[in-house]
Amino acid sequence: QVQLVESGGGLVQAGGSLRLTCAASGRAFNMYSMGWFRQAPGKERECVSAISRNAGSTYYANPVKGRFTISRDNAKNTVYLQMNSLKPEDTAVYYCHAALSGVHYWGQGTQVTVSS
Repeated sequence: QVQLVESGGGLVQAGGSLRLTCAASGRAFNMYSMGWFRQAPGKERECVSAISRNAGSTYYANPVKGRFTISRDNAKNTVYLQMNSLKPEDTAVYYCHAALSGVHYWGQGTQVTVSS
C-alpha cells in the first residue's frame, strides 16, 4: 500500500510555471506506475501525464504536450510535474495517482488556478 501527498499547487498568471510534487510513503515505490490526473469543475477527472516504474516511458495528454514534464526520483519516493506556459484552462485540482497490479491509489489533490 502507498500513501500519496501532493504539494506545489497555487495561483499563477497565464504563462507562468508551477511544479507539483507527490511524496509517496510505503514500500516498493519503484514498483508503481505513477501519474497525474486533474479535475476541473463540472468535468470528469482526466489523465494529464504518466510515467513508468523506471521512468523509461512517459505519457502526456494532448493539451499539455510540450508544456508539462513528468519525472520521478525513486530514491526519494517522489514524482514531479513541471508545468510551464500555464493556461487558464489548466485550472483544476491535480491528483497524484499510483497503480500496481490493478490496484489504484490517489492523493488528496492540490488546487492549481491560472488567471488570465
